[in-house]
Amino acid sequence: MPLPNPDAATRAAWATFTAFALNGFALSTWIARLPAVRDQLELRPAQVGLILFVGSIGSTVALPLAGWVIERIGIRRTVIGAAATTVVSLAIAALMVAAGQPVWVAVALFGTSAGIAGWDVAMNVEGTVVERAVGRAIMPRFHAGFSVGTVLGALLGAGTARLGVPLEVHIPVVMALALVAVVLTVRWFIQDPPEVQEHHERPSTFAVWREPRTLLIGVVVLAAGLTEGSANDWVALAVVDGFSQPNAVGALAFAVFVSFMTLMRLAGTGLLERYGRVATLRVCTGLSIAGLLLFTLAPALPLAMAGVALWGLGAALGFPVGMSAASDEPLRAAARISVVSTIGYTAFMAGPPLIGLLAEIFGYRGALLFVAVPLVVSFLLIPVTRPLEARRPGPAGSLPA
Repeated sequence: MPLPNPDAATRAAWATFTAFALNGFALSTWIARLPAVRDQLELRPAQVGLILFVGSIGSTVALPLAGWVIERIGIRRTVIGAAATTVVSLAIAALMVAAGQPVWVAVALFGTSAGIAGWDVAMNVEGTVVERAVGRAIMPRFHAGFSVGTVLGALLGAGTARLGVPLEVHIPVVMALALVAVVLTVRWFIQDPPEVQEHHERPSTFAVWREPRTLLIGVVVLAAGLTEGSANDWVALAVVDGFSQPNAVGALAFAVFVSFMTLMRLAGTGLLERYGRVATLRVCTGLSIAGLLLFTLAPALPLAMAGVALWGLGAALGFPVGMSAASDEPLRAAARISVVSTIGYTAFMAGPPLIGLLAEIFGYRGALLFVAVPLVVSFLLIPVTRPLEARRPGPAGSLPA
């Protein structure tokens, strides 16, 4: 792909950052209003979990198909279509909550989850295109944009809840504005020119499921997703129950995790450029393991909070670096990112019920200790993320370290 001029590449980078932020914003807009959903529908915890699980099946369906869709209609159209699906589905979910129809809420969340998943894969593909255009490992900064978007969505959701804004007003209005922002943003995306596909045989989208390297990268991303997702779901409860603290302290622990993860994602570009993927991910995985051990075994809250900070630092780069590694060969980037995302996102589906089951036996902190197991496996697999060009023999027939 011919490189765009520097101004176009910079605009594309900011547009991609914005797309990530809007995706996180859309997701957290709904999550922030879950207490209102529960109260309006008078749901028990198990019923809330069932509705969310049914909704998450949408991502399981959409993720494997996203690469195929991108290859046929392009990145921009995929992002717009997926964002529109997300917005319409969320609006319907909010209206069904107001109508007292929990079954239709679950159906609408299926569409929401599918839309967010397709949007996620497409924006990650665009992120790798921009990385190649600018010649820098900036994918972590895009994922930092997602984190920023989740914080903004959560703050707005908290504000509207405090002001008593009805769910069926807040979500449709905010999501409609977000869709307009998406349509305007993708105008600055970089797209592969038509001749790329005209002069190369299009690879089979589903053939990449047979590639060992792609599948192993998926395992690395799976561990990263479980590490991040388990903190999102359980760290606040683990602090409240494990140290007999009020809910506000639990929320503070979650804020510490997200803050340190975002800081590492902002710093990740420099670390990756200086030390490379393998060394950087090894350090990050080591920090995650150390943070988990400190959090789960610490006898006092201050030490546990230090563990949360290390955990957040360590959880930051596995997902974005995995996306970059999957896209090393541009012609197969969309299909491979789709596969890696599908494997990685199973952590967000399987993680909550698994940790919840273990918590019944070992308590919240004891259950989280088990997350260290996939992290150790990931640590051993990290060399598969080494750039493809670094695997090819040099002039003397030797491989670079």
